[in-house]
Amino acid sequence: MNKSALEVQLECCFEVRMAAVVLCMDVGFAMSNSSPGEESPFEQAKKVMTMFVQRQVFAESKDEIALVLFGTDGTENALAQADQYQNITVHRHLMLPDFDLLEDIQSKIQPGSQHADVLDALVVCMDVIQQETVGKKFDKRHIEVFTDLSSPFSKDQLDVIIHNLKQSGISLQFFLPFPLGKEDGTGDRGDGNLRLDHHEPSFPQKGITEQQKEGIEVVKRVMISLEGEDGLDEIYSFSESLRQLCVFKKIERRSVPWPCQLTIGSHLSIKIVAYKSIIQEKIKKTWTVVDARTLKKEDIQKETVYCLNDDDETEVPKEDTIQGFRYGSDIVPFSKVDEEQMKYKLEGKCFSVLGFCRSSQVQRKFFMGNQVLKVFAAKDDEAAAVALSSLIHALDELNMVAIVRYAYDKRANLQVGVAFPHIKDAYECLVYIQLPFMEDLRQYMFSSLKNNKKYTPTEAQLNAVDALIDSMSLVKKDEEEDTIEDLFPTTKIPNPEFQRFFQCLLHRALYPQEPLPPIQQHILNMLDPPTEVTAKSQIALSEIKTLFPLTEAIKKKDQITAQDIFQDNHEEGPDSKKRKTEEGDIHFSISSMTEGSVTSVGSVNPAENFRVLVRQKNASFEEVSHQLISRIEQFLDTNETLYFMKSMDCIKAFREEAIQFSEEQRFNSFLKALQEKVKMKQLNHFWEIVVQDGITLISKDEASGSSVTAEEAKKFLALEEKPDEEAAIYEEGGDVDDLLDMI
Repeated sequence: MNKSALEVQLECCFEVRMAAVVLCMDVGFAMSNSSPGEESPFEQAKKVMTMFVQRQVFAESKDEIALVLFGTDGTENALAQADQYQNITVHRHLMLPDFDLLEDIQSKIQPGSQHADVLDALVVCMDVIQQETVGKKFDKRHIEVFTDLSSPFSKDQLDVIIHNLKQSGISLQFFLPFPLGKEDGTGDRGDGNLRLDHHEPSFPQKGITEQQKEGIEVVKRVMISLEGEDGLDEIYSFSESLRQLCVFKKIERRSVPWPCQLTIGSHLSIKIVAYKSIIQEKIKKTWTVVDARTLKKEDIQKETVYCLNDDDETEVPKEDTIQGFRYGSDIVPFSKVDEEQMKYKLEGKCFSVLGFCRSSQVQRKFFMGNQVLKVFAAKDDEAAAVALSSLIHALDELNMVAIVRYAYDKRANLQVGVAFPHIKDAYECLVYIQLPFMEDLRQYMFSSLKNNKKYTPTEAQLNAVDALIDSMSLVKKDEEEDTIEDLFPTTKIPNPEFQRFFQCLLHRALYPQEPLPPIQQHILNMLDPPTEVTAKSQIALSEIKTLFPLTEAIKKKDQITAQDIFQDNHEEGPDSKKRKTEEGDIHFSISSMTEGSVTSVGSVNPAENFRVLVRQKNASFEEVSHQLISRIEQFLDTNETLYFMKSMDCIKAFREEAIQFSEEQRFNSFLKALQEKVKMKQLNHFWEIVVQDGITLISKDEASGSSVTAEEAKKFLALEEKPDEEAAIYEEGGDVDDLLDMI
């Protein structure tokens, strides 16, 4: 997918290190005219400008932007005198773009009741650039004009203006409410795949006025004089611009070289420099806690206190605390000295070849990590260039790869990775990708489908799946021209998460009191399959539906054996209690009671132990429940999800058996005490599991001996939330950006 001329121009004027850009907008009364049900050119121009600016804000650009309005009721510019350069206002001088500028465009810029000369406005923009770039180093000077060309203008100084634009090195773009017709040299170059919720331009080519036709000729003359015939490609329609700029611009990252020595054995060393080629981009987390009324960070003070887990919550000085590593139910203390001695010590940065192997031995499934490095010879080092080139070509010819020991610096975690040869017409390098250690692999055993005749597909089913895969190919090959087209180029698709985040952030900055808007349609469309692929796969999908019919799976009734029927019914107590026990858990049988001798609630299978003990009658329900509660508290003290799930099994078993043996009051008292413990120890994440599973107090509807109503049982699950102190988590790794941030 090639970039459009607009995107290329934007990269030229916005992505260089520093650019001075003046947005020149026509706000004259004619810009507010529109056909019924359509947006006016004024509103469309504001949308395009908003997109320009918001891309710059979220890309953290260093470019400076000014805003000049013409057609305003007043006049405010340095060139205004007598009857010259009237109704032209410099609304904002050159400075970094921010939310204030976006807010101005959204709400403060209003249509004027006058008209102004577009060429006079161009001269004012040139003056702003000339005066406000003095003493600053800008690589690009650029003016963007948004107008419908309806206002009268004078061509007397046109040649002088063109000459001064050339001499000053100022580039120019025009944005109009209508596309120039193809007979005029251009058409609408927008990408029709991006469907937006805006209307088409208000002025079709056949509906333009004589004044606008004259304006078009002047615009064409200016652009051709500046850029030749290519200058016509810098004239855009508003609708075209909205399609091409509907996504937020990505944050530009400066390439940071990583110099090192590539070593092979103890005698061969090559000076190299590595650059990140691919890295997982993350949203820059700049959230901070501020006062809700003043919105100032300094009005909030955070203080952390350490207290003992006793009745008095005795405060402990920070210097009297020590780190501990939780190992099972025990805590192993670790001092700072222990922590330093425990670390794997590195001498420094490292890129050392451990050996070589066939490229086929390094399977793609072993690639891991969050970055890919490209390794080049050190700049201006001929010996290093020759040595690295020899290594790259040797690996390529022998179809081999290098296994490398890599460390970013002495503070980083050590990695083992693979270095592939990568040879292109313009350059050659090694490509480094991290490989897993033993602990990183996950081994799973599954039964073979080949040996199961029940799951053997028919020839027709195999052919149908083959046809589906072929029809959904994302690569289009042209046999005649011998070209291959990527129908779904992921490297050209912006991250929808970022787009949605920036959309919401912008909306909240401009409209603080309004709810967040729905996800924009073009964001939803980003990850849809290409239309061509969807259309081609319909026949194959129909065939799949026919050959692989779906049938409703009906659950078979549990088979009841004699063992289930002849249960031990010799229990003392009223008939109601007997019925509860007998009609309860059918899966619980005499065989489960005779499997080993259960004498207490253990830690391996506490829930089943509890069920066995309450039926054996060797101990009272109260005594057995105390054992179970002790186990639950022990599991909760570990503060680990695995033990949380064991606790949940215990609580469920306690609740079920309490109902069976009319001990609902005992369970309800336990659950209330558990809730207090959760609040005190801030185990909110465990209580969320309790809420999700719906484990609440036993109500009157479930057991007649309970005093809790159904409504009270429902309300019980609500836990009063307490704000948690935010903890900053620092991870060591071979990520260049993260380590730079640490410095």
